[in-house]
Amino acid sequence: MAGDDPARVLAQRLRDLRRSWWPHVSVTQGELAAALSERKPASIQLISSWERVGNPTPPPEDRLNAIITFFCTRRSIQRRPYRLIAEDELTAEEAAIRADLAADLFALRAEAVGDSSAEIRRQSIVGRGPWHYEAGPIVIICADPGNEDRSVPADPDRSKLSRLADLDSLFELHGFLRAVNPDLDVRYVSARDVVEDHWTAHLVLLGGIDWNAATSDAMRLTGVPVSQHSDDNDPSRGYFEVSGGDRFVPEFAERGGSRVLVQDVGHFFRAPNPMNRERTITVCNGMYGSGVYGAVRTLTHDVFREKNADYLAPRFIGDTFSLLFRVQVLNGVAATPDWTAPGTVLHTWPED
Repeated sequence: MAGDDPARVLAQRLRDLRRSWWPHVSVTQGELAAALSERKPASIQLISSWERVGNPTPPPEDRLNAIITFFCTRRSIQRRPYRLIAEDELTAEEAAIRADLAADLFALRAEAVGDSSAEIRRQSIVGRGPWHYEAGPIVIICADPGNEDRSVPADPDRSKLSRLADLDSLFELHGFLRAVNPDLDVRYVSARDVVEDHWTAHLVLLGGIDWNAATSDAMRLTGVPVSQHSDDNDPSRGYFEVSGGDRFVPEFAERGGSRVLVQDVGHFFRAPNPMNRERTITVCNGMYGSGVYGAVRTLTHDVFREKNADYLAPRFIGDTFSLLFRVQVLNGVAATPDWTAPGTVLHTWPED
């Protein structure tokens, strides 16, 4: 429970308001975000940041005013999509309800923003951020090059992980997902071992079309206007392409007589799971492993995850979005992208 911390009390109050203010009506974060966006762009991630009881972020005054207006009248939910009624259109009864809500919530907000302990408290990743899910399971589908000859008896010392590609990305993401969602089932599976039941979970797909058929299926089924292309004869000629638009290619440099990768292209994409709309699909991809790792690290890195999450929140309404971005490779190591840095993000969809 929120306890005596006013910031947590406010967060819990906002969540309760959304879930149970009206009898037999539970407004989703997406529905509330869409309604608030009539006045100022909002997103599921933004709503979640105000409602999380672990290290909550009190909403700005204008956002809180909009929330209060939404819940002061049942006319907000009389038809879909839900809407935000103008304050000057409220009846006397609705205005009175609004005044009571405002007195309650703004008092809580005043306590929350005035509580210095909330500012110095070390931020916890548990139950918050873009990698937080309200329900599981969460299944990471890993690229599998298929180098293993399954007709040959397995070496007793062999690890199942040895079959998989992008192991650095898997280790980083699996641990982070477990930390953020300690009560949920988080597992991983090879792209070659995917079964029907996996497609009903929250899916996280690591790697691209060559070794992960699930990524190809996700791109086909969700309608994201980005495609990945590879060249078996010359892997360096692969690229991402925006439908009817630009191509984005990795960059190489000649160093010591060798051609080395100095910049990859990463792709982060999320959409509702087409096989189970109550769950999501997230793709972390790149032309090379550096791009995959960069895509993962954007929202797990302890320095950049908050900045990058804040970049997402005001730009994308709902739970469908895509970003292509540069991933710098420094001495063979992928550097975590900062989406807020000029020139890092190459393409976003929906376009902001």
